[in-house]
Amino acid sequence: MNQNFSSPISFEKIPGRKYSPLWLTWSVLGVGMMLYLIGFFQRVAPAVMTSELMAAFGISAVGLGTLSASYYYSYVIMQIPTGVLADSWGPRKLLTAGGMIAALGAIIFSLAHEFFWANLGRILIGGSVAVGYVALLKLSSCWLPQKFYALAAGLALFFGVGGAVTAGVPLRLLIDTFGWRSSLFVSGLITFGCTLLTWWIVRDDPAAKGYRTFAPQTPSESGPVSISGMFTGLGTILQYRNTWLLFFSPGGVVGSILTFAGLWGVPYLKAEFNLDPAKGAAVCSLMMVCWAIGGPVMGGLSDRIGKRKPLYLAGCLFNSCGWALIIFLPDLSFGLFIFLTILTGFGGGATIIGFAFSKESVPAHLAGTIGGVINTGMMIGTPILQPVIGWILDLTWKGNLIQGVRVYDAASYKTGFAVMLVWSILSCFIVSFTKETHCRQVS
Repeated sequence: MNQNFSSPISFEKIPGRKYSPLWLTWSVLGVGMMLYLIGFFQRVAPAVMTSELMAAFGISAVGLGTLSASYYYSYVIMQIPTGVLADSWGPRKLLTAGGMIAALGAIIFSLAHEFFWANLGRILIGGSVAVGYVALLKLSSCWLPQKFYALAAGLALFFGVGGAVTAGVPLRLLIDTFGWRSSLFVSGLITFGCTLLTWWIVRDDPAAKGYRTFAPQTPSESGPVSISGMFTGLGTILQYRNTWLLFFSPGGVVGSILTFAGLWGVPYLKAEFNLDPAKGAAVCSLMMVCWAIGGPVMGGLSDRIGKRKPLYLAGCLFNSCGWALIIFLPDLSFGLFIFLTILTGFGGGATIIGFAFSKESVPAHLAGTIGGVINTGMMIGTPILQPVIGWILDLTWKGNLIQGVRVYDAASYKTGFAVMLVWSILSCFIVSFTKETHCRQVS
C-alpha cells in the first residue's frame, strides 16, 4: 500500500485508535536509517583510498577534491526538491527510489576506469542518498512525539555516522585485501538489498498500520500537496528570518568536519604524525563518532531545557576553538590532537539542533520542506571546502612524489584548513542572530 502521509487525518478521528508499539516504530525508523548509513559510508569512503584514486585516474589534489565533492554537488542540489517531495510523495517512495539509484551509482563508480564515469557514479550516489535524512525527519514527525524530534534527529545522525565508521578502518582493511573496486561493488549490492527491505517495511505514517499519528493535524493537511502548493510552501518558509540564518549557519561547522574526516584527514595525519591509512582512518572515525554523539546529547539536552539557541551557539564555538588550536598550536602532541578531535567533533553535533529549531520556526505542515532547506545548508560547505583545500595543496606543493602520486607536507594541509576555521567562526556569528523558539511550534 502506498499511503500518503496526509491520510492519517481520517484515522485520527476514529475513537480508540492507539499509537504504534515501540517495536514497530523503531523497525520503520531503523530500516530507514540503514539507507542513511549507506549514504554516509559512500560519502566518506574516498578518505581511505586517496592514493588509490589519484593513481587510478591520474589526478592531483584538486582533482581528488573535485571527485569527492561531486557527491555533495548533487546531494545539495537535491535537498530542496527532496524536502518538497517528502511533503507530497512521502518517505517510503523517496527512500526506495533513492536506494535503487544509489546502488547503481556505487556499481558504476566501482567499475569506472575514466574520470568521467567515476564522477558520474559519485553524482548518482550523492543525488540519490540525499533523500535519506529528510525522509527520516518526516518519518520521525509522524511516528514519534514532538518532544523527541530533536533527539530523533541526533539519533539518525548517530546511526548514519556508523556508516562513516564502517568506511574507515573496516573499509581500509577490505581494500588492502580485495581492492577498492571489489569492495565498493559489493557495497552497491548491499544497498540494493536494503532498498528492497525498505519498501517492504517502511510506511509513511502509523495510519497505514491502523495506528494513530503523531503528525500535527492542521487544516492545510487535507490531501496530497500539489506541485504549485509545494513551491508555495517553499516561498512561505523563506519569509521567516530563522530559515535564512539556520540555512547558512551549519555550513562551516559540518563542512569542516566532513572535509577533514571525509577526505583530507587521513593524508594529513600521515604527513603530521606518520600514521598509516588504517590508523589515520581510525582517528577520522573518532571525529565522526564524536559528532554523532554530540547530536543526540545536545539535541536531547535542548529538548530538556526548552531552548535551542544557547546549545547551538556553544557547539559552534567548541568547533571553532578546536580547529584554531589544531592549526595554530605549535608542536602539537598526538595526545592533545586526539583531545581536540573529540572537542571539535562533539561541538559540531550541535548543528543537529538546527532541524528542530527550524521546524519550530515555520508552519508545522512544511516540516519536510524546511528539513530539505536546512539539510542543504548543512552540506553546502563540503563541496566548496574539499576542492578549495585541494587547490591550496597543489598551490603549495613542494614537488614530492611517491610512485608518481603527489605528496603534500603538513604545513600545506594547515594552510588549507585555515579556510575551514574562518567559515566555522562565521557560523558562530550567524547563530547569534537567530530567534529562540523555546521548543514551541510557531502558530
